[in-house]
Amino acid sequence: MIKLTQNSYKKPIINNHLKLSAVDRFFLIINDLLLLTALLVVLYPIIYIVSSSFSSPTAVSSGRVVLFPVGFSLKGYKAVFEHKLIVSGYTNTIFYTFFGTLVNLVMTILAAYPLSRKNMPGKKIIVVLFSFTMIFSGGLIPSYMLNSNLGLINTRLVLMIPNAISVFNMIIARTFFESDIPEELVEAAQIDGCDHMRFLFKVVLPLSKPILAVLALYYAVGHWNAYFDAFIYLSKKEFFPLQIILREILVLNTIKQTLIVDPVLAAARQGMSDLLKYSLIVVSSVPFIAIYPFVSKYFIKGALVGAIKG
Repeated sequence: MIKLTQNSYKKPIINNHLKLSAVDRFFLIINDLLLLTALLVVLYPIIYIVSSSFSSPTAVSSGRVVLFPVGFSLKGYKAVFEHKLIVSGYTNTIFYTFFGTLVNLVMTILAAYPLSRKNMPGKKIIVVLFSFTMIFSGGLIPSYMLNSNLGLINTRLVLMIPNAISVFNMIIARTFFESDIPEELVEAAQIDGCDHMRFLFKVVLPLSKPILAVLALYYAVGHWNAYFDAFIYLSKKEFFPLQIILREILVLNTIKQTLIVDPVLAAARQGMSDLLKYSLIVVSSVPFIAIYPFVSKYFIKGALVGAIKG
């Protein structure tokens, strides 16, 4: 009989490092250089904008800002936050973004889930009607008349109700439901006495966190950057979103050079105008830049599934 002792048995050594050929090493080096170049191309404008927003107006207008702030100054941010409507603009935009995104998600899910089921009557006709709206629309004047007749002009609802659903996002959600919620799961739930509404809330939504995060991000960014609809449908300043307020700040600080005789004063006003542009970009972008890292994993997964399947 052969006795195995602790010293007689040796664990096999597994080498996980594959030896790369010269062609593979060359490919990886070129790939890394290309990725590094793409990173610099994308990252440098962001660094430049942030550095310019913290620089002096003279340094910005003279083009002396390259990478780091020159003549550190908070004049741009001070001019932005001194505006009397900046707080209400932020509040309104947060309101539109939160409740508008909530309405968008509810409407999108209620449309996408039924269309993802194979046994839905009239499914093809409904999909065609949805797709038709992506190509043709009534136009600006009919839309304004419709919102006016509905009593939505100069109300908060005008920025949420008319755009309650995006057909493009609905198609992405429908594709996700078709690929990740199989018919067998629906049939098993129905055998246990579960209706469609209960199945949607108890099974579908918990399994759809990636696509919900993607849709929420898409819709939220759209509401945060909303400008045109507010410019057309709103005239009461207490309802203005942040983008309209920032536009007013920029317009008030932008004047024609021919109206100023003193060249020193003209240069100072031009520098302040340029500084405000960068400060406004930072003020309007920081919230979503701060939120994105927390939803990026869901965003990547959900976007890929909704894009390549179905």
